[in-house]
Amino acid sequence: MCCKVLLAAAVCTKAGKAIVSRQFVEMTRTRIEGLLAAFPKLMNTGKQHTFVETDSVRYVYQPLEKLYMVLITTKNSNILEDLETLRLFSRVIPEYCRVLEESEISEHCFDLIFAFDEIVALGYRENVNLAQIRTFTEMDSHEEKVFRAVRETQEREAKAEMRRKAKELQQARRDAERSGKKVPAFGGFGSAGMTSVSSGSIITDTIVEPEKPKITPAPVRPSGPSKALKLGAKGKEVDNFVDKLKSEGETIMPTSGKRGSDVSKALPPPVNVESVHLRVEEKISLTCGRDGGLQNMEVLGMVTLRVTDDKNGRIRLVINNNDSKGLQLQTHPNVDKKLFTSDSIIGLKNPEKSFPLNNDVGVLKWRLQTTDESLIPLTINCWPSESGTGCDVNIEYELQEESLELNDVVISIPVPSGVGAPVIGDLDGEYKHDSRRNILEWCLPVIDANNKTGSLEFSIAGQPNDFFPINVSFVSKRNYCDIQVTKATHVDGDSSVRFSSETSFVVDKYEIL
Repeated sequence: MCCKVLLAAAVCTKAGKAIVSRQFVEMTRTRIEGLLAAFPKLMNTGKQHTFVETDSVRYVYQPLEKLYMVLITTKNSNILEDLETLRLFSRVIPEYCRVLEESEISEHCFDLIFAFDEIVALGYRENVNLAQIRTFTEMDSHEEKVFRAVRETQEREAKAEMRRKAKELQQARRDAERSGKKVPAFGGFGSAGMTSVSSGSIITDTIVEPEKPKITPAPVRPSGPSKALKLGAKGKEVDNFVDKLKSEGETIMPTSGKRGSDVSKALPPPVNVESVHLRVEEKISLTCGRDGGLQNMEVLGMVTLRVTDDKNGRIRLVINNNDSKGLQLQTHPNVDKKLFTSDSIIGLKNPEKSFPLNNDVGVLKWRLQTTDESLIPLTINCWPSESGTGCDVNIEYELQEESLELNDVVISIPVPSGVGAPVIGDLDGEYKHDSRRNILEWCLPVIDANNKTGSLEFSIAGQPNDFFPINVSFVSKRNYCDIQVTKATHVDGDSSVRFSSETSFVVDKYEIL
């Protein structure tokens, strides 16, 4: 054996049973199991030591409740360096395991092995600290991110399609009841599913006609052979990966290009897009104090026009502005400002010209900046109270703007690291504890006028300051400032033009400090 070298690192029970073991030199499984099985028999009961030796190896160990963290080294290794390495190994384990139990260690065994490999290479200690280990093990694969984004998009599209079909079935039932016909049976959709509202974009047509059913394939994991994920994949490899998914029958939503935006990542695309298509997009940036008080709130909105047929290039848009919050409106320099001011109509200064084809053109934008607390769309109150064992935290939300419907709401609360998972009490919605990022995510599918308040209670070791800042994210198909395009007409003749539109309200920053 080499001198001054670490042979293996293991987490074992007090009886010497190996749960996780990583060998750093060539050793057989029988050899390492024999060394760990002999380890408990070598310790003298009643005496406190940090190491024990045999004729060939030295065990350096630290108790972890009912388990041991054990390093097996050569006898002539530096004991001080070994103890420092042991402390780092012991600090790594709570980063991945909420409780120090055999089942939890087994569940996260690969995470621990990857972390162990960052500490020791070929038997020698690497010059790393805990923060660097966390960074190295969290490095993502670019192709994996693309695959996950595609899969999440397909899941959202499938849910939106399911809700749309439920609406169609509900409408068919109502029509049948009115005409006195036998009510058709709709298998697979309950009343709750029928009354639910899709979280996707609104499609508004100026001409109402029956919409043909559109079937969206449900998300399916690719069943064909796949290559191992690689770090730092180049753009060409990502394109090949997406092309492969398409060849296997997957429906891919584009996430790049001119039309790509933050909204396209948050909301599914419209089902039917006309040759005149409008996007009404808003973003909110908000900062509140933990003890109340709105530090700053800014809402930025824009109406974007896209024309794909030259026959509809010379048009005007009728804007309905019902907002009473004190917006600052601004039109595009090529838009007739006098016409907009007097009649709320968007049209070009030169009516003989057409809007650009196949380009997104921002024709109207607005801005709202305020410190008026009554205008906060969703208030968050967090009350951490110190107790004998840590902190009892009560957090609640209230929807102040009842005209809104917020979807996929996630309230992210930081929690202390290395103290285990929070103990959840009363809960509206669902929660997820991310032990890697030390975040408790409170997830609510929908917040609207019928579900305007809710609360979460949990207990965990820590101080009141540990649970801030709180971050909130959501998406909505209804905009905050009540501005909509109600009609599109030709410049000549004022005849109506068929158009489609999508509305979205998303979060840029929503923070309680």
